[in-house]
Amino acid sequence: MTVRRGLITVACATALAGTVAARQVFKSGTDLVLLNVTVTDSAGHLVTGLTQENFQVYEDGVLQTVTNFSKDPLPIALSILLDSSTSMDRKLPVAQEAATGFARRLTPKDVAQIIDFDSQAQILQAFTNDKVALEQAIRRTQAGGSTSLFNALYTALSELKSVRAQATGEVRRQAIVALSDGEDTTSLVTFEDVLDLAKRSETAVYAIGLREKGDPAMSGKWNEADYVLKTLAHETGGRPFFVDDVSQLPAIYSQIADELSNQYSVGYVSKNPKRDGAWRRIIVRITKPNVTARAKAGYFGPKDKR
Repeated sequence: MTVRRGLITVACATALAGTVAARQVFKSGTDLVLLNVTVTDSAGHLVTGLTQENFQVYEDGVLQTVTNFSKDPLPIALSILLDSSTSMDRKLPVAQEAATGFARRLTPKDVAQIIDFDSQAQILQAFTNDKVALEQAIRRTQAGGSTSLFNALYTALSELKSVRAQATGEVRRQAIVALSDGEDTTSLVTFEDVLDLAKRSETAVYAIGLREKGDPAMSGKWNEADYVLKTLAHETGGRPFFVDDVSQLPAIYSQIADELSNQYSVGYVSKNPKRDGAWRRIIVRITKPNVTARAKAGYFGPKDKR
């Protein structure tokens, strides 16, 4: 995609709506499916110290053979998305502070970018490990305009795809942490475009929905923004959060940082020999009682070029 001064142009958005990422399985000698797995107990606490033998991976109901395993999380490439629409005016200072604290927790091997979105999506800082540069970019966000969440998510997914393509033998986890306080109103791409690209990526989406007290979404009623954030998180192995007080944001960002710091890397070579590009559903189970694993919901299998 083409980004001019960090902004999505109309022509670019029209073109990217028809573009689909190629495939989710990456080549490493063989077709290795790599999962970033979060494990929690019945109280929602992170479970550490598990071994490879504790993990069972099923693809379309067939038990797979785990060939790669690590308790130490791989380095991460992270997109931090901040809603700066007009409705965020009074909330933005606290949101900036929370996002800054999150960026400070990057390890020396991690990289992050900052994307600000209102009526347009703007890359304020390209991928870097420079925490000062990231903080300065976060603090440059200013409230104004409407909400182009889908454009921002599509931009982040496309940028992360480029990072993966440019990697020379180095494997990184990929994640998006997106904060928004309302429904998308001005994007030139659709939710279906974003969801398709997300499912074809290796990126976990952590979505933070900031709601006003009394908002229908907070009372359990159906809400489009609620549905969008939940669906993206579920399909990609991330997690949705919904809060009605901006003061809760630092704790939410801290939870996400803790999770990303305590994931397991699990890999296998699929027993499915077909190369038809079809969707394959994944379920990860843990052999210990009262423990739950969360990973991406599936992937598109390899497809032979003809």
